[in-house]
Amino acid sequence: MGKLVFACKATHVPSLYLSELPGKHHGCRQAAIDGLHEIAHRMMDRGVDTVVIFDTHWLVNSAYHINCGSHFKGTYTSNELPHFIHDMPFEHTGNPVLGQLIAEEARKLGVRAMGHEIDSLELEYATLVPMRYMGQVEGCNFKVVSIAAFLTSHLHSDSRKMGEALLTAIERYDGNVGVIASGSLSHYFIPDHRAEEGLNAFTNEFNRQVDEHVMKLWTEGRFEEFCKMLPEYAVACQGEGAMHDTVMLLGLLGWDQYKEKVDVICPLFPSSGTGQVICEFPIPESIKQRQSA
Repeated sequence: MGKLVFACKATHVPSLYLSELPGKHHGCRQAAIDGLHEIAHRMMDRGVDTVVIFDTHWLVNSAYHINCGSHFKGTYTSNELPHFIHDMPFEHTGNPVLGQLIAEEARKLGVRAMGHEIDSLELEYATLVPMRYMGQVEGCNFKVVSIAAFLTSHLHSDSRKMGEALLTAIERYDGNVGVIASGSLSHYFIPDHRAEEGLNAFTNEFNRQVDEHVMKLWTEGRFEEFCKMLPEYAVACQGEGAMHDTVMLLGLLGWDQYKEKVDVICPLFPSSGTGQVICEFPIPESIKQRQSA
C-alpha cells in the first residue's frame, strides 16, 4: 500500500525566477526559494518518490485533467509574464501509473477525470517553478504528476472529490507521495500602472487582512470555519484558480474534519498584489492509521 507522507500549500510566483537573475530584484524571493528547498528536504526525509501538484496555471474549461506523461524536457517561457520567466530549462520524470490511478479513482466518484499520456502536453509553471527549486536540493529527483487546478466551469464539490480520489489512488500505488497545492491565497493582481511599486505589496488592505485571518485559522487548525468561508473567500479575494487547489488539498486531508495546525515554512508575503505562503499541512492520524492497517 502506498502512503501519503507530505502535503502543503506553496507559492509558485514568477518573481522566484526573477529573484535568481542579476538586477535590482536579485534575491527578492530568497525566503520563498529557501522554503521550497525545505519542502524538498522534508519530502526526501520521508521517502517521497513522486510529487502530485495541483496546478492553478493549468487552465481547463471542461473536465478534470491529469498529465500522466512519462518524461518532460524543454525550455519554458511564460506567455503571461515573459519579463519574469523566460528561457527556463527543465527536465522531469513523470509517473503514468499513479496519474492513471488518480483518474480512475476520480471517475468512480462521478468526476469527469481524464489521464493523458501525450508527449506534446506540457507542464505549466505552477508545476515547473516548485519542481525547479526542489530540484536544486542535492539528491532530490522526484517524479511529478500535474493536475489541472485553474478550473473555469467546475464545482468545488467535484474538486473535493478529486482530493478524496487522490488518497485512494495513493493507497493503490506502491510508493510514498507528497502533494503540493500550488497557488496563492488572495489573487487580485495589482493594476499595471502600479506594477513596479507593487512587486512587494498587496493590491488592497482588505485582501491583506483576510489573508492574515486565513493564516490564523490554519495555524490554529480551525478548518471547519475555513471550509465554511472558502467559497466566499475565493470570490471576494479572487483566489487563484477559484482556489480549487486548496479545495483538492482539503478534500485529500478530510475537508472540514481536518484539525491539524499547519506549519508555516515561509510566512505570508505579497507579490504583485497577491498573497503568497508556504506551509505544511500535517497528515492527520486517521490517514496514517488507515495507511498502516
